[in-house]
Amino acid sequence: MQKRTELSQLILDSIKYWGLDIDITSPIFAASSFLILLGFCWLSFKITRRLFSGRLTRLILATRATWDDELQKHNFFKRLAHLVPGVILYTSASLLFAHTPALLAFIQKLAFVYILLTSVFIVSAVLNTIEDVYNSSLLARRVPITGFIQVGKLSLAIIAIILIVSNLLGKSPVLIMSGLGAAAAILLLVFKDTILGFVAGVQIAANRMVNNGDWIELPKYGADGTVLELGLTTVKVQNWDNTISTVPTYALIGDSVKNWRGMQESGGRRIKRSINIDIQSIRFADQEMLDKWEKIRFIRSYLTEKKQELAKYNQENHITDQDLLNARRLTNIGTFRAYMLRYLQNHAKINQDMTLMVRQLAPTEFGVPLEIYCFSADKAWVNYEGIQSDIFDHFLAILPAFGLRAYQRVSDRPSSESH
Repeated sequence: MQKRTELSQLILDSIKYWGLDIDITSPIFAASSFLILLGFCWLSFKITRRLFSGRLTRLILATRATWDDELQKHNFFKRLAHLVPGVILYTSASLLFAHTPALLAFIQKLAFVYILLTSVFIVSAVLNTIEDVYNSSLLARRVPITGFIQVGKLSLAIIAIILIVSNLLGKSPVLIMSGLGAAAAILLLVFKDTILGFVAGVQIAANRMVNNGDWIELPKYGADGTVLELGLTTVKVQNWDNTISTVPTYALIGDSVKNWRGMQESGGRRIKRSINIDIQSIRFADQEMLDKWEKIRFIRSYLTEKKQELAKYNQENHITDQDLLNARRLTNIGTFRAYMLRYLQNHAKINQDMTLMVRQLAPTEFGVPLEIYCFSADKAWVNYEGIQSDIFDHFLAILPAFGLRAYQRVSDRPSSESH
C-alpha cells in the first residue's frame, strides 16, 4: 500500500508541476499514468532485447552446442524479451490504478492476454527447436515426430484460447470447456482431418509404416517419390519430376501404399524382366551348334555335364542318336537359358546372396518368355537402370549365337525378313 501511494503521489506531483490541478481519480491522472507505464514497458523491452541480441548472441555463437543455435534461429530469445513488458504491465497496474478498479481490471486482462500469447509463441519456438534438433539425428528417419509436434502446438493453441476467453469473460476454464461439449459435433467436423491425421500418425509412428525419406507410391493421389514431411494432417511427397504431392496423412492408413524402404534397406534392387523368344526359332541343337557353344566359357562345363546325362539316359533306354523322336537332346532355348543363368552368376554387379534364377514362362501370342529374376547390388536408380540395360543389351545381342531371335511382329519387321 505504501508503494502504491508513493508511486501514485510521484506521478500526481509531476502532473501538478505542469499546472494541472487534479486528484488521483481523475481521468487525466489515469491516462498519464497509463502512458508513463507503457513508455516504461517499451523501454524495458528495448533493453531486454538489446541484451539478448547482443551479448547473448555472441555467447551462443561461441559454443559448440547446436540446440542454442536452433533457439536463436527460431527467435526464442526475441520472443522471451516480449515477456518482460507484459509482466511489468500486469504487476505495475495494481500500484497505479488501485483507485480505478474498472481500469485496473481492463489493463490486467489486457496484460494477461499479452503474456499468454507471448508464452504460446515462446513454447512454440521451443517445440520447433526440439523438432529441428531431433530431425538432425539418425533416429528421425525411423521415427519422425513432426506430427506429435504439431499436435503439441494445436493443444497449446486450444488451451490458450480457453484461458483467454475465460479471462475476458471472468468465468472458470472448466465452465468454458463444459460449454464446448455442446459444440462437439461442430468441432469434430471442423477438425476431422486433424483427428484422423493424429490417429494415423500414431499408428504410422508405432508401426514404422512410413518415415521421412522413404520412397512411396500412392497411385490414387498420383504420388510417386520421396517423403519430405510427415505432418499431422498432410504428407508432402516429392515426385521424381520434382513436383510436390500433398496427401492426407490418414490416406497412408486407409489407401493402398507401396513403400520401397524394404528394397533400400535390403542387399539389392530387383530385376524382373523377360525376353520373348520367337517360337519359330526354337530347335534341337545339332553338332555344329554344340561345337560352337563349347567355345563359350560360361556354359562349357554345363554342356559336358548335360551331354553325359543325356547319353546315359538314351543308353539306358536303348535309344540311338538317329531316333530323334524318342531321344533326349539339347535345345537352343534350354542352352541359352543355362547361359543366361551362368552369365548372371558371374556378373560382378548382381547380388549373389539373393534370389537369382532364369525361368521359362508359359508361351503366349508374343512368343516364349524367358524371365530374369535377380537383384542388382547397386540400389541407386540411375546405376540400377544402367546395370539392367547392359544385361539385356548383351542377351539380345547374343541371341543369334544360339540360333534364336526375339519375338517381333511380322508387320514390324523389315521387308527383307518377312519373305
